[in-house]
Amino acid sequence: MPAPLPDVVLTAEQIASFHEHGFLSIPRITSPAEVELLRSTLTRLFTERAGWQEGAQFDLVAGDDDHDSALTQIIQPVNYAPQLRDTQFRANAGAIARQLLGAEASASFEHSILKGAREGAPTPWHQDEAYRAADAFEYDQISIWMPLQDASAERGCLQYIRGSHKRGVLRHRRVNDDPTVHSIETHPDEFDLADAVVCPVPAGGAVIHAGRMIHSAGPNTTDEPRLAYTLAFELPPRPSATVRRFDWNEGVESADIIRRRAWLRRGGVAKEVVRRARYHELYKPRRLAFELRRLAGRRK
Repeated sequence: MPAPLPDVVLTAEQIASFHEHGFLSIPRITSPAEVELLRSTLTRLFTERAGWQEGAQFDLVAGDDDHDSALTQIIQPVNYAPQLRDTQFRANAGAIARQLLGAEASASFEHSILKGAREGAPTPWHQDEAYRAADAFEYDQISIWMPLQDASAERGCLQYIRGSHKRGVLRHRRVNDDPTVHSIETHPDEFDLADAVVCPVPAGGAVIHAGRMIHSAGPNTTDEPRLAYTLAFELPPRPSATVRRFDWNEGVESADIIRRRAWLRRGGVAKEVVRRARYHELYKPRRLAFELRRLAGRRK
C-alpha cells in the first residue's frame, strides 16, 4: 500500500504565528481511526517493553528504571513497529515541517511518552536542542507532538514560554543534578513561570514547537494514561564559529545509556547503522552529506 498523501496545509497566518511565538496548535493532524491504531500499537510496545534491552525504553526522570515508571519513553518506536512508518500522521507532519522550515526539512528523531494514570510525572522544563551532542553546528528543528487521548491540563498537555525560541540555548542540568537520570531541565532562573501558556489539544490534534522553545508538560492526575507520539524534523546544520559544548550532556551514566552501550557491544552496531540509514534516508546524496558534516563537526 502506498504511503498516505498529506491532507493538512497550514495557512499563512498559522505560519506567521509559529515563527512569532515559537509554537502552534492545530485541531487535527490525523484521523480518529488512525489515532486508535497508533494508540493500540504504542500501548503494546510499552507493555512489551520494546527496546528496553537496547536502551530505547526507559524512565525519563528516575535514576533506576527497574520499577514501575511514572514517565516512560520509547526512542524511535518505528524500529519496533514498522507499521508506524507509513501513516497519515507522518505524511502530514513532514508536509508541515517543509512549510515551516523549508523544502530541505527531513525527519531527525521520534519518540513516544507514556504518563501513567494518577502517577504520570511532569516533564521538566527544557529546550529540545539542549539534548544535542557537542558539535560545530547549529540547528533549525521542530517537534510535532500528537496526543492519543484528549490532552487537558489535568492529563499533562504541553506548556510553553511564549517567544522563548528567540533566545539561545539556555543553561540546563540533569534533573536533581543526578548524572544517572536521562532528563535535563532548564535552570529555574532562566525564565518566568508566569509567562507559561497551557495548550490543551484533542486526540489526533497536534502542537508544533521550535527546537529552542522552552516547554514542559504537567503531571497526569486523571484515571486514564496519557500517551503521546512526537516526530521531529530539521534542516541541514549551519556551521557555528566554535564547537558548542553542553556540559550537562557529558559524563551521563543513566540506566538506558548503560544498556545501550552493552547492546552495541553485543553486535547492535550493524542493526543501528541499517536503521539510521533507512530513517534518515542516507541513500539521498544531500542527506548523506548532511550526516557526514555533522559527524565531522562532533569530532573537532
